[in-house]
Amino acid sequence: MRPTRCFEYCPSNDHFSNNVASSDSNGRKTLHGKSRNTGICLLITACAAALIGACGEAREAASAPALLPLPATLAQGCGDGGYLQTTLYGAFEAQIDWATESLDCEGMPRLGGAGARLRFAGTAGDGDRAIAIIIALPALERGAATRELASNVTLIEEGSGRFFSTSGLDTCWTDVDEQVALQDLSDSYAISGTLYCITPLAEVNGDSSVSLRELRFAGLLDWSAK
Repeated sequence: MRPTRCFEYCPSNDHFSNNVASSDSNGRKTLHGKSRNTGICLLITACAAALIGACGEAREAASAPALLPLPATLAQGCGDGGYLQTTLYGAFEAQIDWATESLDCEGMPRLGGAGARLRFAGTAGDGDRAIAIIIALPALERGAATRELASNVTLIEEGSGRFFSTSGLDTCWTDVDEQVALQDLSDSYAISGTLYCITPLAEVNGDSSVSLRELRFAGLLDWSAK
């Protein structure tokens, strides 16, 4: 059984304190006053070598939010096996097949608390232009796998100021195939699905458009994100 608390205990002019950082948010707790009982100190010194490894583990467990270090892919927000696949036509043409190593993901609740939004970003097209695709799902509920969710879609050519977007919720929809809670991440879910659009995304402040008929995705959605 792992110890949950470790203590410094040797005579000095200072009080002794609990080493667990999370035990006292206002400062270090005082455990005992100054002691001259050198026998106790020698006994604890003899035990220190056996306990030091366990104490280190307890301090790490107290400061880390997860039981195990998270993979780098989770830290990116795409999850283990995150991806986005689609084909773009029109003003911006590209065959997109982004995998975790070339993909940046972000999933969070929408402003106002209605549903969620998913953002996927990478490079595509001539000259590897940076683009981001944002899928808004106003009716999505936490943990639900749902068919034909009305969706808004926005494509941004980053650095150029060009935006392409749906004008309402009646031209694109999403089948959410999976939304599974992650054990070691508070209120975070692995989400995957397919988005369909029946009309192009019109350019904002322009007269061109971009079409994407089908888009497959997988990433993470953090319902606690602000």
